[in-house]
Amino acid sequence: MREFMSITKALADETRVRILMALRGGELCVCQITELFGMAPSTVSKHLSVLFQAGLVQSRKADRWVYYRLSGREADATARAALAWVAKANAQEPQISADNKRIKQIQKTDLTEICKRQGKM
Repeated sequence: MREFMSITKALADETRVRILMALRGGELCVCQITELFGMAPSTVSKHLSVLFQAGLVQSRKADRWVYYRLSGREADATARAALAWVAKANAQEPQISADNKRIKQIQKTDLTEICKRQGKM
């Protein structure tokens, strides 16, 4: 029951659902996610923490960058089912399409430049 409640809490926020949908295109750095949403890095980190605790995303650190991706086979069955449902339910959402276009632009920008804009360097 605890895993289920953690997942439902994570999915009860539009920003977190949008993050999950953005990660469907592959791994993203925290600074890229921050750039997409235009939120404070601490706010984005809190959202990512909730998603991580629910088992919906995984992270890795490389140098100064922290990357997130959707959980795969390592996730439990409930988390995998939730990710599939979120993807199916939101596939045609206009906001998701707009986010995907914006992500493609953001991915063309050097991570160092993104961090400079965010005041991290």
